[in-house]
Amino acid sequence: MSSALTDLFRYPIVQAPMAGGASCPQLAATVSEAGGLGFLAAGYKTPEAMYEEIKQLRGQTARPFGVNLFMPQPLTADPAAVEVYREQLAGEAAWYDTPLGDPDAGSDDAYDAKLAILLDDPVPVVSFTFGCPARAVLDAFGKAGTRTVVTVTSPAEAQAAQWAGADAVCVQGIEAGGHQGTHRDDPRADGTGTGLGLLSLLALVREIVQIPVIAAGGLMRGSQIAGVLAAGAVAAQLGTAFLVCPESGANALHKRAMTDPVFGRTELTRAFSGRPARGLVNRFMREHGRYAPAAYPQVHHLTSGLRKAAAKAGDPQGMALWAGQGHRLARELPAARLVEVLAAELDAAREGLGVVWDRGAVS
Repeated sequence: MSSALTDLFRYPIVQAPMAGGASCPQLAATVSEAGGLGFLAAGYKTPEAMYEEIKQLRGQTARPFGVNLFMPQPLTADPAAVEVYREQLAGEAAWYDTPLGDPDAGSDDAYDAKLAILLDDPVPVVSFTFGCPARAVLDAFGKAGTRTVVTVTSPAEAQAAQWAGADAVCVQGIEAGGHQGTHRDDPRADGTGTGLGLLSLLALVREIVQIPVIAAGGLMRGSQIAGVLAAGAVAAQLGTAFLVCPESGANALHKRAMTDPVFGRTELTRAFSGRPARGLVNRFMREHGRYAPAAYPQVHHLTSGLRKAAAKAGDPQGMALWAGQGHRLARELPAARLVEVLAAELDAAREGLGVVWDRGAVS
């Protein structure tokens, strides 16, 4: 079971695919070269841009890597609620001197075109967020020699991914930075505290699925990696930890905010995209989070220009500063060095815990 993924990397360390620019070819290539598994984020990119990044990454490493896709979203948003939110953001548009985006710019993220490229020119791993592909899609990737991973946030989603034929699931705890990868966005769950922490979710998922599990959510240290391996994961996925690396394509303001005492905590918000996502609490989130409708990707398109304008103006208070709960533990190390440090911390921790990681087998 475990070898379905663990023959792809030396260390059980996966660099999370962070859409928006952070997971660029240089970062992914460096992580893979260092012994982890680097990932590109195809979300919000055109198929042509995705293909170009894959070419760039292949020019920098011959090691395995992954590409993450966003699943198409159902058209369930209330247009009236989106229009009300547009009116509320009029002051932001005036402040940053930029127009609001078109909320109807598309909801499928060019999914079919990206699938066609990845099936025509296969990559080692493809992962999926915001849903689970049909069995036919996963079977096609299997025939092409590509391993598939589905992001899940509940035991039911994990079971559905196993039934559909995924090679593995990435179990995302509520601590994770960025978007929650739920397969169905239910606004009734907002603020209810029903989201599961990583260790509880990991245990529940391991009870009902037999495919390998990657653990994600707030992980920043090798000792935490040792903990999730002991709990049954074959690898740990880290995003915020790699976001501050010099190879990351994240905006410099975003990187500095990770450890800036001005931004002391994170929250889940719909303010920037219309879907729950964890980020550093800033002015935009405080002023607009409670009013943002459950409308993804309509709100994402609406606020895209605002976020870019805020970054251009050097104003982190208007940016989407995605971050996991462990953001204050971020270390500004080169990506290869960070992989080395995490691996050394993992070795030290597993000696104390009596955990041995051998090509994915935990004993």
